[in-house]
Amino acid sequence: MTLARHGDYFSFFGLPRRLTIDQADLDQRLRRLSRQFHPDYFYTASTPERLASLERSSYLNDAYRVLKQPLDRAEYLLKIEGMPAMGRHQDAKELPAGVLEDVFALNEELDEIRAARAAGTPREQLQARVEVARRPIDERAARQEARLQELFERWDRLVDGQATPETRRETLEELRRLLQERSYVANLLATVTDL
Repeated sequence: MTLARHGDYFSFFGLPRRLTIDQADLDQRLRRLSRQFHPDYFYTASTPERLASLERSSYLNDAYRVLKQPLDRAEYLLKIEGMPAMGRHQDAKELPAGVLEDVFALNEELDEIRAARAAGTPREQLQARVEVARRPIDERAARQEARLQELFERWDRLVDGQATPETRRETLEELRRLLQERSYVANLLATVTDL
């Protein structure tokens, strides 16, 4: 099923393009649409109708998976609003300077910790150093989550109001930058956790 043929995931569920979605309402809509499109209700129908039912049911499941996850929902919104595609792995050259400074400091400390571990220092003795080293990145991640929530709320106000295309575009561009930065920081924290 294509976007042009069946509309975007929001409209398929009868929802506005908001970033905040009531999960219970989404689940209720899923159950209603599932009853409407499920192939079991079309087993005596013609072949084209059965195929259409399968397509709609598959599209429904794809749409639900995306809409129920806030980050997937935001990335999908960026896509259907015509923003450039986001890579899962952020190029460090595109990050703000403050992020790069924190990353550089963390990597230096982690190199020293790895060297100490290779020299035989017990893991337990190095754990406190790891926690201190990752603290600025943890704090940055917390600020990103708060900022992401603010942008979700701002976008929803723009959708509900009479925002200009320029205002909507500025918010989407900021959202895209933040999601990319967040992805980079999350990947970095995962490497620290694996130490």
